[in-house]
Amino acid sequence: MQFDCNAEDRFIGLMSGTSLDGVDAVLVQFPAPQQVSVLGRAHLPYPAPLRQALLRLQDTHAGELHQAACVGNQLATLYAEVVGQLLSICQLPPSAIKAIACHGQTIRHVPEQGYTLQIGNPARLAELSGIDVVADFRSRDIAAGGQGAPLVPAFHAAFFAHSQQQRVVANIGGIANISILSPDRPVLGFDTGPGNMLLDGWIQQQRGLAWDEGGQWASQGRVLPDVLHRLLAEPYFNLPPPKSTGRDLFSLAWLQRLLSGEESAVDVQATLLALTVESLSRAIEHHATESEAVFICGGGAYNHALITALQQRLAPRLISTTATLGIPEMDVEAVAFAWLGHAFFAGHAGNLPAVTGARGPRRLGAYYPA
Repeated sequence: MQFDCNAEDRFIGLMSGTSLDGVDAVLVQFPAPQQVSVLGRAHLPYPAPLRQALLRLQDTHAGELHQAACVGNQLATLYAEVVGQLLSICQLPPSAIKAIACHGQTIRHVPEQGYTLQIGNPARLAELSGIDVVADFRSRDIAAGGQGAPLVPAFHAAFFAHSQQQRVVANIGGIANISILSPDRPVLGFDTGPGNMLLDGWIQQQRGLAWDEGGQWASQGRVLPDVLHRLLAEPYFNLPPPKSTGRDLFSLAWLQRLLSGEESAVDVQATLLALTVESLSRAIEHHATESEAVFICGGGAYNHALITALQQRLAPRLISTTATLGIPEMDVEAVAFAWLGHAFFAGHAGNLPAVTGARGPRRLGAYYPA
């Protein structure tokens, strides 16, 4: 099958990450190599029952295959709804869009056993939206021996690299990952560990809130050195890249095993914030020794306490956001998957073997025509 693609084609990127807060949609054009134009954006939060169903799917249980299929259908309906909102905002018909690039919602990521699973029923999304869909971006890389993640460093390298400066792009979503962009070396990127995921999970369990806005609750607690030491002793942190992780490892069950049960809840929140800061900072110090600037994207960019702690921990490096490089911090991942969709139609590889560990460059994605 042959695909026609030109620089003016419009793509919608959909991203729903491990934070399980909702779906981000962006409409973009790629007018020239290393150029992107964001034409519009929309966001839909996950309804509470859908979020709870997704959290339940993180654990094995009877009936999970049926539940995964049903939840995948619900996600496709929500994805189609946010696409409709985005098209309305931009005053465009579905026929004006080349394709939707849909990451889907990860419910399993086990590359060491050769698979990853993102649900979202892309066939249903194509049917509901009337737009071609590209999905399942990670499986091809894993089939080639890679981690299937992170995939965004290829996009970061294309749009954020500097010819004379080593830069780090740090995406702080549910999981934190970094891309190390050096003028004279291949791109390096990997998951550093928890980003917002444990922070969100703990405050929801303890206070019934979806997230700790601005890190205000964490700021009221004190870091527990012994607990932080036990958390940082997790072997994952010392594994060499390529590596990737997710809820399969860094769950509330993992956290509970390392707590005595006598800790103050607010102190645990402060310690979890310190875990994100320390694991991210150590990764940067060890693998990006010449870095002068760190550019943050993802929801963590809005956690004031987290950003302040990173600025103190990583001084004298500049800590900023990707907005200063031209793409708002909450758009980056959705734009990156739109770019991967564009690469699919152009017949280009979407992975970086030096990042994922795959045997070579691979064209990523599976095609679902409308």
